Amino acid sequence: MATLLIVEDDQGCNEAVCEYLQMAGHRLLPAYDGATALQIFAENNVDLVVLDIMLPKLSGLAVLRAIRRQSKTPVLMLTALEDEYTQLQSFDAQADDYLTKPFSLLLLGRRVTALLRRCGKGRLPEQMHFGEVVVNFPGYTAHDANGQIEVTAKEIALLKLLVEHKGLALTRSQILDAVWGQDCAVFERIVDTYIKNLRRKLRLNCIVTVKGIGYKYEEQL
Repeated sequence: MATLLIVEDDQGCNEAVCEYLQMAGHRLLPAYDGATALQIFAENNVDLVVLDIMLPKLSGLAVLRAIRRQSKTPVLMLTALEDEYTQLQSFDAQADDYLTKPFSLLLLGRRVTALLRRCGKGRLPEQMHFGEVVVNFPGYTAHDANGQIEVTAKEIALLKLLVEHKGLALTRSQILDAVWGQDCAVFERIVDTYIKNLRRKLRLNCIVTVKGIGYKYEEQL
């Protein structure tokens, strides 16, 4: 679990981001203006900051510069501004990543996961045990006591996506975009086939069907 500071003056957007990332197991600290954000940052051990540029009291860039004077904590900038100059300013002030509104929560979640992994937080283990089955993510392989289990790279990539978004319900469309790519011409129902294969081959009961939405990964007690 990581502690994330979400700095966004739009209450609805802030709450949506916090709710989404909280389901992934993170601790969320919301702030609605730049001055409050710096106060919260100073009083807590923050692992990552999601920071809007257009803020009351202090701009996002001013907040970023203040953070950089004391910390290398990863900062992901959020903004409705699309001009190149603003983006360059963010990176000149040592932002780690940049996301333009409107954005998908799934994409935000993946960016957050990548930044946390880069700084050693929330790192997905190379191997995971699912009952008697061992999955090697970098090698895209799986085995049990009887030897290798025949799985495809796409099946392992799909399992990895679900594990990285533990507790979050992903739609078939989101899964397709993440695993197959946005430009891949495949039907959404192919996801159902791959989920069925994963459950059968790896004897998984941790992939849960969320009726009317899609699928999510839940750790079994």
